Amino acid sequence: MSSKPSVTEVARNFADYINRVAYGGERFVLMRGGKAVAELVPVPAGRPLRELPDLLASLPHLSEEEAESFEKDLAAARTELNRLPVRDPWES
Repeated sequence: MSSKPSVTEVARNFADYINRVAYGGERFVLMRGGKAVAELVPVPAGRPLRELPDLLASLPHLSEEEAESFEKDLAAARTELNRLPVRDPWES
């Protein structure tokens, strides 16, 4: 099946085309009478980057006491990790 199938071809094999788009990420330009009339494409995943500031602003804020406690926990974890021997990740 081509990337520019006819509308009739897509209608006859609709579930197959939807699966190819949804699971295979394929894109199709639907043709009718030799002219492009529609496009079948995957829905974009995730959120646009422009939403990041609002998303970050919506997160709960730590109190000063919570932030200090978190900082101490991070320092303790780093200290503990530094005590571990260095291991070669490629070694079996």
